[in-house]
This record gives sequence, C-alpha cells and structure tokens, in this order.
Amino acid sequence: MEQGILEWNVAVSALVIVPGFCRMVVVNTSSGEAVIPEKPRTVDDLRQMWPGTALEAFGLSLVEVDDDRLILEMPVRPEFRQPMGLLHGGVHLFLAESAASLHACVGIDLHKTYPVGIEVNGSHLRPVRDGNIRAVAEVIRRSKKTIVHQIAISHVETGKQLCACRVTNLYRSATPGNAD
Repeated sequence: MEQGILEWNVAVSALVIVPGFCRMVVVNTSSGEAVIPEKPRTVDDLRQMWPGTALEAFGLSLVEVDDDRLILEMPVRPEFRQPMGLLHGGVHLFLAESAASLHACVGIDLHKTYPVGIEVNGSHLRPVRDGNIRAVAEVIRRSKKTIVHQIAISHVETGKQLCACRVTNLYRSATPGNAD
C-alpha cells in the first residue's frame, strides 16, 4: 500500500489507514463509492461513508449529529427477526455500536486517528416486531484515548424505549504497523 492511502475494506468492515497527504479518499466498493472525510462534522460528511458498508445494507438513516449526540434510525425488516418473530437483540447492539462509533468520528482527523469499539453492552427492555427503531447516542465521557456513549434505542412509532446500551470506543493511532 502506498504512503498516504486510506482504505475502507467493506468486505470485512475494517478501516486500514496509512497517514500521508490525502485529505479525502474515495474507495470503489461493490455498491458505490465510500468516501472517508478528513474531519467529519455534519450529517452529509458522515453519510459519505455509507456505500458498500453494513450501514447501507441494514438501511440505516442518519437523522442528526452534533458535538454531543447522534441519532440513527433503521427499519425492522423480516430478515432481522429471530425465530419467534421478534427483532433479534443483536440488531439493537449493531445499531448502538454504529451510532456510537459514527459519533466518535465527529471532528476527528481520520487520517491520524480512528475509533474502534472495545466494549458494547445492552439491556433489552421490551420486544418489537415491526416498524422503525431509533438510536440516540449521547456522550457520557470523552478523553484523549476513549469516548463512552449511552445509547437509548426506541420504537419510532410508539416512542417506547426498547434497549439501553453503553459503548466504549478507543482512539487508535493511524500509524503503519498499528494493527493489533
């Protein structure tokens, strides 16, 4: 890989970064082009990272972002249900980690550092079978090395909370050889 290239490997949802001269990198994917902005701050900046990722495959929609919180929504589709017809609990955790990890990118120079999830937990409060779900990720604690979010997942149509989650992301240096 050449110096200065940022690669988003959507097949395994991995981010490989080699710092250098690039400000924004476009990587061709099977369903479009993912763009990794240098310091994402807005909904539009973050949406550039969607094509060819799990975010796109699961139908996530980014509703709002600011310095302290991020809101994502997604549909409850039949293929996301467990055998009893309820939304699979792992989908809640996927949505929670997606919201927290996206928010952890806000204002960060992704060519120098990037967030990786190191802890995800959730308490399932009530089931859901259909409709749409919303994750509201809010910062609990932010330091130079980590960011911790609490995420409330609710049913869009009823407003009832479905799951309470917490996600911790570690900021990793984007230097070559830092892939443990």
